[in-house]
Amino acid sequence: MTSETARRVGRAEAGVKRVFAAAMVLVVASLTAGCSSIGSVGTTDPMISQASTTSSSVLSGAANASADPEHDRIVASYGGVYDDPAAAQAVARAVGRIVAASDDPSQSYRITILNSPVVNAFALPSGNLYVTRGLIGLANDTSEVAAVIAHEMAHVTARHANARARRAEVASEVTKMANVMQDQDAQRLALATTQLSLARFSQVQELEADGIGVRTLARAGFDPFAASRFLTSMARFAEFKASRSSSSKSVDFLSSHPSTPERISFAVRSAREIGAPGIGGQERDQYLQGLDGMVFGDDPSEGFVRGRSFLHKGLGIQFTVPAGYALENTTRAVLATDASGMAMRFDGVALGAETPLADYLASGWINGLVADSIRSGSIGDLPAATASARADGWAFQIGVVRKGRTVFRFIFAAQDPSAGLDGVLAETMGSFHRLSPEDSARLRPLRLKTVRAKPGDTVERLAEQMSGVERKADLFRVLNGLGPGEAPEPGRMVKIVTDG
Repeated sequence: MTSETARRVGRAEAGVKRVFAAAMVLVVASLTAGCSSIGSVGTTDPMISQASTTSSSVLSGAANASADPEHDRIVASYGGVYDDPAAAQAVARAVGRIVAASDDPSQSYRITILNSPVVNAFALPSGNLYVTRGLIGLANDTSEVAAVIAHEMAHVTARHANARARRAEVASEVTKMANVMQDQDAQRLALATTQLSLARFSQVQELEADGIGVRTLARAGFDPFAASRFLTSMARFAEFKASRSSSSKSVDFLSSHPSTPERISFAVRSAREIGAPGIGGQERDQYLQGLDGMVFGDDPSEGFVRGRSFLHKGLGIQFTVPAGYALENTTRAVLATDASGMAMRFDGVALGAETPLADYLASGWINGLVADSIRSGSIGDLPAATASARADGWAFQIGVVRKGRTVFRFIFAAQDPSAGLDGVLAETMGSFHRLSPEDSARLRPLRLKTVRAKPGDTVERLAEQMSGVERKADLFRVLNGLGPGEAPEPGRMVKIVTDG
């Protein structure tokens, strides 16, 4: 979360009522959302046809793909463009071959690397494709990135967005008719059937794009099994992250994506129709060399998550959430959930020094405020205040702390009013303090570093070289595509994460 974002949000939200229940839905959605691509992990792109590039936004064919009005909005919502010539070059090596081997080589593309740690990729009908640096960092060779690009290009060449829009129009008409039904049971059945039909239509499109992508990989001379390999890595990464939070692993029949096991099985079958494992190029070392020094995790301008703590150099603040909470940093807020389903949102707004914090809490931006719950106090030498609220079946505890002209807001929510929100709010706010110059100087962004495994190296020994992260061995396995019991072969290049 940037200090400038806090000021912008503060100006935009002044005097605006907020329904905290909706905010907490956003918290959970932000932690678990997926997208319409192979890059979805259950939470957008670059391209060129030349062999070299020095930009994170690269073109293939005519430049008209860049004229999409959605482009600027997407870039802004994903933290901007990630400007790293080496990473762009690593992606670019895959692009020209995939474009030439695609179903429509005349289609123009623009691929943008987004400055986001989430593992994600998606395509717009215009030919604008997006991949996040989180996805690039998870991939282990050029063929895996090529699999992502081929999948996204398949959505464009197969005109999936147009077909989905037509199906959505039909669904909208059905919904309108269902809403005028007198029989409530029939109405609910009609709506559910429509939603399920639309979701399954999208799932079929995803599998179709997977199949087209695998065939494109093979035509381009890449390993066709790269798609299933990367899908497996994404599944492991999603499991690694989900084990830190309350994300549900249950199947959602209204999801627009097939289940990951279904996609992996389909991708393997598609690859086996082409040949046995071992065919096609992977280009592992060349790809990984391009990732050396790449930012991993949070962008420094958005602050740092270190375990259960959030630290921000620019804002000069630090706080720690209680045990059991998993933090997630986004461009607009810091989010957290625990295994019981409680959620937290932390952000900042600009507020004049003349406005007391108690008055700010009572100013109307909180729906369901319990009027006599407002309490004023302090956190160290910083003014603070707290309040309670109830809205839409949710219970809330809100805390605010003033530092200069910025008011930082903690919002804890639970559907169980007896969940002990006051205790977790008090513990979190009690940990809030100014970041010392010494702590600030020690804060460095996490980066990927590539090393070669030596004879006798184990996962645990290599993982011990990592710093700034928790569960080192588990993360090392995920980042390097290693399953349980697997160890890197001597001489193999692997990724580690360091803050040095």
